[in-house]
Amino acid sequence: MNRMLTVAMLAMGLSLAPVAQAIAGDSSAEANTITDKVTTETLTVTSPLLGDEPAVFTVTLPKGFNAYSDKRYVVMFEQHPRAQALLAGMQDWMSHNGGWPWVETIVVTAPDGHEGLGKLKGVAIEEQGNQALLDFYQQALLPAIDKKYPTNGFRIMNGFTGNAGLVLYTLFNRPELFNAYIAASPVLSKDFAYVLKDGAKQLKAIAPKLSNRPVFLQISTSDSDFEQGQLTSFDELEALLKAYAPDGLNWQSQRFNGSYYMTQPVLATAHGIEFIFNDIHQPLAPDSEVSQQGVAAIVAHYRALSERVYGFEVSPADSLISLAESIDDPASQLNVFAQSVEALPDNHSLRYRYATTLARQGQVAKAKVQLDKALRQTQHPFWQRHYGQALEKLVDAKTGEAVNL
Repeated sequence: MNRMLTVAMLAMGLSLAPVAQAIAGDSSAEANTITDKVTTETLTVTSPLLGDEPAVFTVTLPKGFNAYSDKRYVVMFEQHPRAQALLAGMQDWMSHNGGWPWVETIVVTAPDGHEGLGKLKGVAIEEQGNQALLDFYQQALLPAIDKKYPTNGFRIMNGFTGNAGLVLYTLFNRPELFNAYIAASPVLSKDFAYVLKDGAKQLKAIAPKLSNRPVFLQISTSDSDFEQGQLTSFDELEALLKAYAPDGLNWQSQRFNGSYYMTQPVLATAHGIEFIFNDIHQPLAPDSEVSQQGVAAIVAHYRALSERVYGFEVSPADSLISLAESIDDPASQLNVFAQSVEALPDNHSLRYRYATTLARQGQVAKAKVQLDKALRQTQHPFWQRHYGQALEKLVDAKTGEAVNL
């Protein structure tokens, strides 16, 4: 997307998000009323692993959620019940401009004080090799989420302190359960969930699972007073990952030194989201190895991201635009744009940028064709107005006359 246009829209208070209204997230009979607000509902999950009492999870649906549209959503799971308000607010703020930088996400948070779930967490922490908690995730919780909601298969597990230790326990034992893991200030001392003690063996064991399905991991900590007791184990975790992290584990470590302890989950989630979705929002540099191979290579790169990493479509449009606009030779530039439009015929933003280049080079008639197609390919009022204004500039232009749109 044109960054100057993005800034201008933000300055005017305009959202890049779709203008469709939402279906409310109420589990009652009124669940289908229309709303334009973030909403919450409950998801009741039963399992023999929990005992007799079902667990009632809180589900936060993003603004604009519509269960009857074709749209599918990312899922984030967090085990601390008080994280609901934090994550709901962060997700709404960080996604309201067209899902940038946080792709619109359904947030699921655990119940407070559920005895059966507490026991599963306890044995995961205390008993070496016990995976009953992971069985519950795999056999009950995640299927229940996917059954009720239009999910797209991409899942994030988020956690702070003890729950961050369980994030790592999940990754090291069953990486296939989630696509991305955010562990803020993890508790790992005293053989917590045997993450460090069994880590080398587990990282070697999960390598085959990550060879065709990479996952993301962000670990973080700070130098606050409350984290001092965990810094040695955090150093051990970093060393473990440096030595044994398999190909396909895309990980980073962050130190938020100088910040407060209770600020850590805010910082970790924000940085983690940018890390996880960076390949979606950050175009390839024109001089990158992929871009230097041309349009077909860029398209193939994003197809691999879509199929192997995210599981939903990631557009190469911005990277194609970046490559084309880096070329000085006018004919070569138009050739790259033409190939790009052929590869992505339904992308109105790409057609607009192609049109601006054609107009600047005096090819007025061809510019009009591309602008007209771009106008018909979007229903967003801002872009319709913008493309219409660009077309008006070409009404009286003559062939060979350079026009800046």
